[in-house]
Amino acid sequence: MNHAASLPFPGHALFVTRIGACGLAWNASAICAVQLPEASWGETRERMLLGLSKRHAMQPQRGPAAYGAVASIPAVPGFAVQAMAGVQCLLAGVNSQSEQGWAQSGAEAAAVGVLGDMRQAFAHGPGGVLPDLLEIALDEFAVPAFHCRVYAFTRALAPGRTSTYGEVAAALGEPGAARAVGQALGANPFAPIVPCHRVLAAGRSPGGFSGGQGALTKLRMLELEGGAWGGTQSLFAD
Repeated sequence: MNHAASLPFPGHALFVTRIGACGLAWNASAICAVQLPEASWGETRERMLLGLSKRHAMQPQRGPAAYGAVASIPAVPGFAVQAMAGVQCLLAGVNSQSEQGWAQSGAEAAAVGVLGDMRQAFAHGPGGVLPDLLEIALDEFAVPAFHCRVYAFTRALAPGRTSTYGEVAAALGEPGAARAVGQALGANPFAPIVPCHRVLAAGRSPGGFSGGQGALTKLRMLELEGGAWGGTQSLFAD
């Protein structure tokens, strides 16, 4: 039997990270969406699937897609395991030896189908260096062309590095488009693989953030990466 042929395409899963359970959806060859933690596991799943449904409605020639839930790691395609493991490594942060925030990887999470710690499966560079996740293929169907350009630039920002909406707009040759950059990042369906948390408002203030708990999640993710903004001290010491 061809095991690959039996894997669910498309599919989705929830998986534990240091900041809570994230969601990830895939098709036969690429990642279609990633979702940062919402207030509950159910809300995380709901928000991701709703976003996918809206994108399919915008591009009906692709046809509707049912992203079946997957609740075991062996049933997930290898490239999607790598994507989830990479996100886990990134969100573990520079102080990755700390296990704070991984309690959800226990029996309670497993009982509701949240996948556990896959970090050992992730193949990347030297130990202690946070992954940039650039090798993860994304399916940007129904994503506007300008948004895709913003996401490509944002993916090139290394962990812990930041830019501003205005700087991104200028780099793209659209110096008056800072607000449009903000809107593109606010609609980002791939966080944190597209690391919109690394793009700040003018004056290096956090600005808006639609994922998780809003700006608090943004600052938490920057702290985990060893990033800084506005010269302030860490709010989240381990």
